[in-house]
Amino acid sequence: MGRDNQTWVREFILLGLSSDWSTQVSLFGLFSITYMVTVLGNFLIVLLIRLDSRLHTPMYFFLTNLSLVDVSYATSIVPQMLVHLVAEHRGIPFMSCAAQLFFSLGLGGTEFVLLAVMAYDRYVAVCNPLRYSVIMHGGFCTRLTIASWVSGSVNSLVPTAITFQLPMCTNMYIDHISCELLAVVRLACVDTSSNKVAITVSSIVLLMTPFCLVLLSYIQIISTILKIQSTEGRKKAFHTCASHLTVVVLCYGMAIFTYIQLHSSPSVLQENLISLFYAIFTPMLNPIIYSLRNKEVKGAWQKLLGQLSGLMSKLAT
Repeated sequence: MGRDNQTWVREFILLGLSSDWSTQVSLFGLFSITYMVTVLGNFLIVLLIRLDSRLHTPMYFFLTNLSLVDVSYATSIVPQMLVHLVAEHRGIPFMSCAAQLFFSLGLGGTEFVLLAVMAYDRYVAVCNPLRYSVIMHGGFCTRLTIASWVSGSVNSLVPTAITFQLPMCTNMYIDHISCELLAVVRLACVDTSSNKVAITVSSIVLLMTPFCLVLLSYIQIISTILKIQSTEGRKKAFHTCASHLTVVVLCYGMAIFTYIQLHSSPSVLQENLISLFYAIFTPMLNPIIYSLRNKEVKGAWQKLLGQLSGLMSKLAT
């Protein structure tokens, strides 16, 4: 059936979390604060890494890119959600919805690959420390980072293109906080079993493949740590990976639960809560995790605060 013979949607309506005004205002306040903390926290991490020469290492180069991905991912979803929380009309144009889906999928995919790259970096640091600087040289790190951004973007093209070629007919109400992939697919007025297969394949390629690489890296890392004779040596080796491992559990755990178990039919509320956690709270938690659990970052913060305190004292006198 061609386009001329059907009514095609030009705008979608995002139903969001609640229709109660007082609840919406409360959520607006909460999510606004969380988004500001996310943006500020990640940009402070980037600024700190740029200012402190001790942090000019491959690990923190990758962390800079992770922070930029987190801010970009949150920005692709949260501002529009905040507007809809206080607006009477919650419409989003067809092309804007497609763009939001493309960027959120692409940035999410980039983060998965980047976390696998960071796991490889930790593997080399723990398992092959004498050759670390030779293996993880600047050019190689740059190529790995570019590959992460490109692979995420390219992989998001497939599900986005397939999804927005589907006829939506007059189905315009998306029961979600954003143009999330599965929520949009459910609007189609045709059989979408082949689309779900494509989504599964895409998820496996850009979610499970990096996850398996992360898993293999940490199996080697743990094996190496267990062979270290001294307790102090084992603690030091573990602390070099603790922050990254915590972020891996948060990011991959939520994503695997959301996209791989497609046939479990999670509730709409459950999908919304997972999306909220991944879009709002994970990007906010990442800089906090790296700041609290990483001695080098804490040392850099102390040095920067000491310099600022000294500068303020001079200005005061």
